[in-house]
Amino acid sequence: MRIDIFSDVICPWCFIGKRRLEKALALRPQAEPKVHWRAFQLNPGMPAEGMERSAYLAAKFGGPEAAQRIYDTVRAAGQRSGVDFAFDRIRRTPNTVAAHRLIRFADRFGRQDATVEALFRAYFLGGRLIGTVDALVEIAAEAGLDVHAARAFLQSDEETEAVLAEDVHARQLGIGGVPCFIVDGRYALSGAQEPEAFLPVFDLVAAEAPEPTSASVS
Repeated sequence: MRIDIFSDVICPWCFIGKRRLEKALALRPQAEPKVHWRAFQLNPGMPAEGMERSAYLAAKFGGPEAAQRIYDTVRAAGQRSGVDFAFDRIRRTPNTVAAHRLIRFADRFGRQDATVEALFRAYFLGGRLIGTVDALVEIAAEAGLDVHAARAFLQSDEETEAVLAEDVHARQLGIGGVPCFIVDGRYALSGAQEPEAFLPVFDLVAAEAPEPTSASVS
C-alpha cells in the first residue's frame, strides 16, 4: 500500500494528521505502507526571507485575536493527538520551499519521514527558523542525514523546480488544503482525519490486493 501525503511543514493540522495516520497504521499493522511526503505551500507567495509573525497573522487571519481563536482549537486537537503546540515561540513564518527540498533530499536516503517529523517538531515545538539553511542543516542532522551533504544540497538550487512543480500539480488535482492523503493513487482523504477514518480505506485496499502466487515446484 502506498500513501502520498500532500502537506506543508508550517501546517499544524498536517502535524496532527501525521499523528492520526500513525495511530491508524498501528491499528492495521499488516498494512505495511510506503509513505511519500509531497510538497504543498500554504503561502506560495511568501517572500524568500519569510515574514515577521505578527504581520503574517494580520495578513492571514486579520490579527492576533482571530488567530488565537483558531489556534486554541488547533492546540486542543493537538493535545488529544499528543502534540503540545508552542505557537508563542514562533517569531517568523518561513517560506517553505527549502524545507520541502530537504524532504526530497531525505527521500534519497530513506529518511523522509524522520525529516518531516524533525521539521514539524522544530517549528511547532521549538519555534525554530526553519526557513534558514543553518536551521535546516541542524534538522537534517537530527533526522540522521549527513550534515555536509545536506548543507551543499541546500546551498544549491537542486530540486527547487521539482518542489514548485509538485505544488502546482497538487492544485491541478483539486487539492486546496492540507493534509491530503492519497492511498494507492485511488482514494483520497482530505484533512486531519481521525484514525478510524483511515481504516475502511486500508481494508478496501487490502481486499483489492491480488492474491500472492506460489511458484510451481517441478
